[in-house]
Amino acid sequence: MTLSFPNPSRSFDDEHNAVRFIGHDGMSQVRFLVETGALEKSGAELRGTAPSEAKCLAAFDSMRTSIYDAERKAYSHRRRESYTLTAANFG
Repeated sequence: MTLSFPNPSRSFDDEHNAVRFIGHDGMSQVRFLVETGALEKSGAELRGTAPSEAKCLAAFDSMRTSIYDAERKAYSHRRRESYTLTAANFG
């Protein structure tokens, strides 16, 4: 099966300072986090400002396609139950 993201829901995870969302591989759920640092590096909404939940979620939304692509790439190398994207994933 291939990794898909049928549910656009996402939430801010204060504990990990990241945006959390779920992907699916068939019937299996795969948990993902995107660190604030990755969103700051690539998201115009966060550049030069203090990150907040609303800004992080807006940055995630504007980067959704590239985030999903990076997650699919990570997942294709090694299938696990959870992943964390960092700034390094956005080269």
